[in-house]
Amino acid sequence: MNSKTIVFVHGLFVNPKSWNQWKSFFEAKGYTCLTPANPYHEGEPANLRENIDPALGKVTLEDEVAHILEVVDSLPESPILIGHSLGGLVVQKLLSMGKGVAGVCIDGVPPKGIFTLQWSFWESNFPVLNYFKGDTVFEPNKDWFHYAFAHLMPREESDKVFDDLVVPESRNVPRRTLTAFAEVDFNEPHKPLLFIAGEKDHIVPATLNLENFHAYTHTDSIKEYIEFQDRTHYICGMPGWEDVAGHVANWLDKIEG
Repeated sequence: MNSKTIVFVHGLFVNPKSWNQWKSFFEAKGYTCLTPANPYHEGEPANLRENIDPALGKVTLEDEVAHILEVVDSLPESPILIGHSLGGLVVQKLLSMGKGVAGVCIDGVPPKGIFTLQWSFWESNFPVLNYFKGDTVFEPNKDWFHYAFAHLMPREESDKVFDDLVVPESRNVPRRTLTAFAEVDFNEPHKPLLFIAGEKDHIVPATLNLENFHAYTHTDSIKEYIEFQDRTHYICGMPGWEDVAGHVANWLDKIEG
């Protein structure tokens, strides 16, 4: 593998600030770390909530993949790709395009064709997908965030995380995960892939992560799955996030060796 560059791909409803702890963690291990912002996600989350750019509502999954692709192609070496939530799907899409030397999908949105009937998934996602809302921007509130992201945290702590990290989002990004653009060929050889699931995740249940893992069928390609107990969708920031980051670091060392 021999890459010391990591591109962190943030998910929906947050921006690069959500990766600050991970960036410091991996920089201390000698990696060069980039945390690009998706379109209209640059800045302080509180300001983004107060000053919503109407153009955000028209952003699509294609736009976000193209933006991260541009970042990856600008680098002097092919990077490791680490994505959370929707970022996990972007990682898989980029790997399927021949980009990156390895991918880590943390509570990742799966490619088209993998779905669940679990109620928490629909309760978390339907308010966002709601096609009756057209191109309006989805504005998360603290009740929704606590249920979808951080339901194991005391409400007061969850509300603080909301104030610090949460941003408005385009409904058209998750809608496009249901289209052909979100497909990957699960039978093709692929670069090493690590799937990490949170046992108590509401918005991307662990069962979806496991199905995503099993969907890749090329027997000579490296893949691994791990489920962390008592973790929600806020797995990258809730207490114990260092254990998750440490597992990623150890996995990278293992596949490099």
